[in-house]
Amino acid sequence: MDSLIERLSDSVSSAKTLEDLARPMLEMLEVVTGLESTYLTTIDLDKGLQHVLFARNAGAMTVPEGASVRWTDTLCRRALEEGRTFTDDVANCWGDSEAARALGIQTYVSTAVRTDGSGLFGTLCAASGTKRPLAPHAEAVLHLFARLIGQQVERELLVVELRKANAELAARASTDALTGLPNRRSLLDTLRRLLAQGEREGRSVLVGFIDMDGFKKINDLHGHDIGDEFLSAMAGRLSASLRASDVLARFGGDEFVAVGLGPPHEESPRTAARALADRLGESTIGELRLNHTTLDYGGASVGVVAVDATTTSAEEALRLADDAMYAVKRNRQSAAGVAQGSSA
Repeated sequence: MDSLIERLSDSVSSAKTLEDLARPMLEMLEVVTGLESTYLTTIDLDKGLQHVLFARNAGAMTVPEGASVRWTDTLCRRALEEGRTFTDDVANCWGDSEAARALGIQTYVSTAVRTDGSGLFGTLCAASGTKRPLAPHAEAVLHLFARLIGQQVERELLVVELRKANAELAARASTDALTGLPNRRSLLDTLRRLLAQGEREGRSVLVGFIDMDGFKKINDLHGHDIGDEFLSAMAGRLSASLRASDVLARFGGDEFVAVGLGPPHEESPRTAARALADRLGESTIGELRLNHTTLDYGGASVGVVAVDATTTSAEEALRLADDAMYAVKRNRQSAAGVAQGSSA
């Protein structure tokens, strides 16, 4: 027993995963019980299946690792429901189990593996094809191992939940809540990566600034709910006009930014910038149906620049695109003023 405790202590202290812990325990359980096969199962009650997660076979009888059995046909279910840990006469006790007959199990001992948070995880079992008595201390060791395995499972589940929570927090920190687009912080990270890639590959980087002209008037006339729907709809239209490799972000308020790799400098990046500006601008023009309200929108002001990745920072690229957008906005306002004067 002292030797077992020493081995168990070493296994528990060194185990980093469930498998690290379970495999030595199955070997120790074989020694303690004197049975041919020891195995750890998981139970999927929703699918009605029991899976053999890890198995150790030291005799003629073999419990196949990775096998799945209908939960209703298992010895484990019968043992749990009856509160029976051990039998050396499976055929007379649970002869209706097809899986037990197929494996030739005559002696069987098991206990549930449970976690505090998730309930029944599986079972820890030992079995033989011949009639054998239950060795002294075997049941106590079985229960101890099951508790330790349950604690390890609980730790791993906690780690998974923590990682999931961290991923969700990271996503929220980099995502605009209204549109689901990357936010300004995420945009800067993306733009810096694109500039580094452009420098490596000798390519320009396209940066487009989009401002929704007249958005304040939409909010004032129709309310903030319609304003939010308008921005979400525009986010969808703008995204649809981009290449799969491009990234659209909400910069703030009614401003969006699109970024993507451009062509090499010898292949006229300005032409690519103009084409992107046209696509973005055209995507914002037209009728929008928003919660019983129809808007006929005249389009956004869009400025696109193709920057040299070797000499331009992310902040400078955004400033240049913003300047280009405001130049377009001034031209649109001037044109609108001239048109109003002509009609008067």
